[in-house]
Amino acid sequence: MITGQAPSFSLKVMKYILGEKIGMTEVFDESGKVIPVTLVQAGPCEVLDIKTKDRDKYEAIQIGYGKIVKAKKIKKTMKGKEFIVLREFKDEIANYKKGDVIDVSKFAEGDKVKVAGISKGKGFQGGVKRHGFSGRNATHGAKHEQRTMGSFGQSNIERIMKGKRMAGRMGNERATVSNLKVVKVDKDNNILILKGAVPGRRGTLLEIKA
Repeated sequence: MITGQAPSFSLKVMKYILGEKIGMTEVFDESGKVIPVTLVQAGPCEVLDIKTKDRDKYEAIQIGYGKIVKAKKIKKTMKGKEFIVLREFKDEIANYKKGDVIDVSKFAEGDKVKVAGISKGKGFQGGVKRHGFSGRNATHGAKHEQRTMGSFGQSNIERIMKGKRMAGRMGNERATVSNLKVVKVDKDNNILILKGAVPGRRGTLLEIKA
């Protein structure tokens, strides 16, 4: 996309879209092998603004996903951007203009994508489930301690060091899965079929980029 100089792949994305996780199922390839896949309701997204260096001090494309239909839910500050979700991504701003629609037609079968979303929240969990600790013995006098963490302090510093792996809140944080293959693109229903699992529960907002 950029000519005359080496492109900065760390800052530019070729394809970007927002969507919601529908759920998982399975499909069969040509040889009859079962492939676990995730269905994603991707787009359509509308380009709402083009960020420029002269006006905003940086370049980006702002898009909206999930059009708000009910007028009573639209605030005065949302004029012209009546969408549930607003996001920005970096790309060549010359390739976009305000009002453009981004849909699944930008993707093709065989593309490798990176998917980010909020993982499932699992509440307060112990060290065995949260960090994979092995627990303690179930014999030799130990009782009701199979899933305890054991000693986690030290003798010369009478406190717990910051960053120590302990029991605590698990999940409900941003997670990213890379190199997921696009198995199929359903342009009529705006659905992407991705090989493997993606973060979150059904209905989780996902960012998909290549």
